[in-house]
Amino acid sequence: MTFAFVCDFDGTVSPHDIGEGIERRFSTLAPEAHAALLAEWLCGDLGHRALTERLCEGLVVEGDEALAFTRRFAIDPAFAEFVREAEAAGDRVMVASEGFEFYIRDQLARAGLERLPVAANRARFEARRLIPEFPHAGRGCGRCGNCKAVHVEALRAAGRTVVFVGDGLSDRCGARAADRVLARGALLAWCRETGVHARPFEHFGDVAAAARAWRASNGAPAGAEA
Repeated sequence: MTFAFVCDFDGTVSPHDIGEGIERRFSTLAPEAHAALLAEWLCGDLGHRALTERLCEGLVVEGDEALAFTRRFAIDPAFAEFVREAEAAGDRVMVASEGFEFYIRDQLARAGLERLPVAANRARFEARRLIPEFPHAGRGCGRCGNCKAVHVEALRAAGRTVVFVGDGLSDRCGARAADRVLARGALLAWCRETGVHARPFEHFGDVAAAARAWRASNGAPAGAEA
């Protein structure tokens, strides 16, 4: 049995939510307006694509300025070793994110991981505005900018057992579709509330350990693991 790991980026591959950091650093929205948008999303009145569009309307930033800001952050130091171990075992690893491709690819390249496939939203910078673009929209749930279930299902169709790794509520579609879930933070709480089986993790050393355990058990069903 070979695995495919679909990994969220913000808050997962990177311990920091870099996309949220951009929004908070460069937004002109009043705090109450920002809170109201998040509340609409959390209650389901607003999809994640619409949330991204609305939040980006308040951003004032140049592309080089945004990239310089994102370089204050780094990815999980255990991620690169996890990727090397997974690839050596014949597994696949990809990043699927509701964040922006420009900083995700930059962060991966700085860690020597530019080879990894990335599915994310795109940012076009024009007249000090960040204009979001959604190359993966229109598939999956129809409400996400980049529905992670689409990428999970494509890998399952290719014959892989798919493990979704994430931390937030924008990861729910991916978690629902996956064969196995490694979760922390808000995603773990949601999985427990809704009955989606998830194995907790704190960092990618834990993800690597879970993968080794599954390989050793020859792919025992997810419900059989600790």
